[in-house]
Parts: sequence; structure tokens; C-alpha cells
Amino acid sequence: MSSEYGFDRFHLGEDRASRITLQSTTPKYSMKVNVDRCIGCMGCEISCKKEHNLPVGPRRMRVIQVGPYFIKKGQLKTVYLPMNCFHCDDAACVRACPTGSMQKRSDGIVFNDPNTCIGCKSCIHACPFGSPQFNDATGKVTKCDYCKDRVDKGLLPACVTLCSTDALWFGNINRISTIDREKTARKLTEHFFGFVTPNATMGTSKVQDTDNPVKVG
Repeated sequence: MSSEYGFDRFHLGEDRASRITLQSTTPKYSMKVNVDRCIGCMGCEISCKKEHNLPVGPRRMRVIQVGPYFIKKGQLKTVYLPMNCFHCDDAACVRACPTGSMQKRSDGIVFNDPNTCIGCKSCIHACPFGSPQFNDATGKVTKCDYCKDRVDKGLLPACVTLCSTDALWFGNINRISTIDREKTARKLTEHFFGFVTPNATMGTSKVQDTDNPVKVG
């Protein structure tokens, strides 16, 4: 089982691991969306719906389509943006909940306890991103919680496991931010200096980027 909940498929390696900043003994989880890879297949939405047995209506994971729009004469572009809960540090939904059913764990995951939720929708009104959604079937609020039951077992969130293009990355926020910074640095190097940095140095070979050792639970 992966010690980083499947995120070791991106293979930091010894050199990269030594460059991780903000070292922490308590893991904090985050999800990175690579918009350039998302093709709008809706696999993440379907996987999420199935995992949490959601009816028509509420969506813990939402894929937002932007476009199509013209980028130049005769060429159209459409961008797909997967959106789940951002698990804010100072979550407005947690502060607004009158019963304490909306909670934040020490690892950063914000979740709703259905046993104490009264369906008052205060969290829905408080969240600026539309993450908490009302489930008419239960009369309670549902929201993305990174599939915390799966994460606690060392598995990836359901949406990540069925993303066909690896557009969704999940894991320790320190590792994600390290990889994200290096990919940004690589793009800037290519743009300003006109050459490509070796894949081996950046740890971004196709095998490392796409191989997922975690099985669907």
C-alpha cells in the first residue's frame, strides 16, 4: 500500500524529496487539477456519484465547461474544470453550521456528519464555491470530503481513481506543491531559454506520471 495514498506514482526521487518545503509531521491533503489534461469525460463525476450513492441533483464533484470560444480565426477551444470542495483553511461552511455537523479534520479535510446535520442549508449559503449541496433524498447536505473513508484506508478518492488522463492529483500538500513548482519552472525554462529540461531530472516521465499503483476499492 502506498505511504502517500497513491501519490508516489509521481516518483519524487531522492533529489526531489530533499527539496520539499514546509515539512510537516502532520499530513495535510490537497487535490491538484491539471486543466491541460482534462478532456471533460465526466468520469470523475460518475465515479463520485457511484461511490456515494447520490441521486440526480447533488454533485460532490462538478466538471464545469468553459467555451467553446475562439482563440484565433477558425479555431475553437473548450476548457473543462473539475471542481470539488477546496477544503478551506478557514472554512465558511464550518463556521456557519449551527449544529457542528460540518467539521474540519487535522489533515485539512472538511466533512459533514449526516448524523447531526439538520438540513438547514446554512453551509450552502455560506460557501462561495457551491460545494455543499442539498440531497433531497436524505434531507441533508452532502459535500466532497476527499472520500475520507477511502483515504483512511490508504486509497485515493474515487474521482482520482477513474480519471482517464490523470488530470486529478491527490496527496500530501507538500509533495503536490513541490511537483507543481517544478513543472512551472520547467515551462518557464522552455519559454524563456528555448530548451527542454531532461525528464529524468524533473521526474516527469510518462511511466511516472501515469502509473497508479492504488487499486479501486
